[in-house]
Amino acid sequence: MPIDWHEVERWIMGEAWIGSNIEAHLSTLCDEIGPRWASSSGEWQAVNYIRDQFTGAGLVDVVLEEYPLQSWRYDAAAAHIVEDGQEIHLLPFNRCPSFSVTAPLVDVGYGTPHELDDLAARLPGKIAVVALGYEPFTPPSPLSARLAVLAQKGAAAAVVVDRKDGGRVEYHSAGDWSIPEPDSHPLPTVAVSREVGAQLRKRARQGQSLHLRVDAEFFTAPAHNVVAELPGIHWSQEHILVGAHHDTVIGTPGGNDNASGTIVVLETARLLARLQQTLGVSPGRSLRFVTFSAEEQTLQGAYAYVSRHHGPEPAPRLAINLDELSTGPIKGLVLAFPHLRPLVQRTFDAMGDGLKCHVMAQLDYSSDHYPFIRAGIDAAFLWRWRFSGRHADSDFHHEPGDTADKVRPRELKEYIGQLARLLLRLSHVAPTDWPTNPLTVESVSARLQDERGQVVRVN
Repeated sequence: MPIDWHEVERWIMGEAWIGSNIEAHLSTLCDEIGPRWASSSGEWQAVNYIRDQFTGAGLVDVVLEEYPLQSWRYDAAAAHIVEDGQEIHLLPFNRCPSFSVTAPLVDVGYGTPHELDDLAARLPGKIAVVALGYEPFTPPSPLSARLAVLAQKGAAAAVVVDRKDGGRVEYHSAGDWSIPEPDSHPLPTVAVSREVGAQLRKRARQGQSLHLRVDAEFFTAPAHNVVAELPGIHWSQEHILVGAHHDTVIGTPGGNDNASGTIVVLETARLLARLQQTLGVSPGRSLRFVTFSAEEQTLQGAYAYVSRHHGPEPAPRLAINLDELSTGPIKGLVLAFPHLRPLVQRTFDAMGDGLKCHVMAQLDYSSDHYPFIRAGIDAAFLWRWRFSGRHADSDFHHEPGDTADKVRPRELKEYIGQLARLLLRLSHVAPTDWPTNPLTVESVSARLQDERGQVVRVN
């Protein structure tokens, strides 16, 4: 029997609003469990909660997929001005190794070539103070590349100045995640707030020195992805994947980053399973729902998932990643590769809500869609995404202030309803009408090599 899309989608949008469990999920993930650093007890509580939610919704093949995580933690991070002992608040960069250094400060501005050329003779053995952002009117260079140049020029360490006001400072990463093997820091790196950065620049002009110390360790520990499925009735051997990372950085409740994405996965799965139970409407091809571990630790959970599944089974027709969904309302989908754009846009047009499909100008490596991209699998993220045009009061992710109140339940309900409608419609596109994926691992690798050193456009 043909699907009455008007009736089905009216039910979906109503259930997304009226049947919502968003508040309960937020309370559990952010308030009761709290920080969910991959390999921690908090993450273990989260994966069990997610598994129970999938099972309770009636999904099948619900499993925790364990893998060995190369994890990290730090026990101490401290700094003080040598001349007067003033203590400096800082955070080590994510996965920063242990180090201890005492050296004069040098203000390198944004760390651009023209700035470093003027300072080259002063850099060896010094601690560089460098801005996180990009110098206005100058070709942008990723921070990882600028830190690598500082290391090549002999800097002993780097202090990166965050862009946020009010004493806020976040965890950041120093490595190049576009090709993250090996995940190494070019040089020891810590982050300080904008206000502390201004003090350090003044100290640098006065010729003063800083003592920096981080005590950290790397270790291997078990971590878990959570996987569940809603079987298709026509092409059950095929699937579309929807995923989000459930982990957070150390010490962060992770409301926006990424309880928001995790909750949309849970609620979309529940909604479509309930549609099947209530109206008897099933997806045409299977829908797989995954929450990934260790996105904050070089995407290791998504890499483990792709390694486990890509090859032994057919790749998903499309993998959609959900990350930081409380930064703005849904506007559509952003594809890695262009061949699905006409299909997705036709589907959006049929939904009638003005959603748009776009294609990445460069292959974005900042979240869990990237391991799929590297394997030549069609992948996408929801637009509006993380870094451009966000709500002014939702600029939170890698910091303790990313609490449950940063999540907008009303907007998440819209994400859930629209995503469920998109998934259901795409699941009923016949295999003969689905564009062939022309990508290979080799062709993607060649493109990535061409794009190395570019700053990825986010809008």
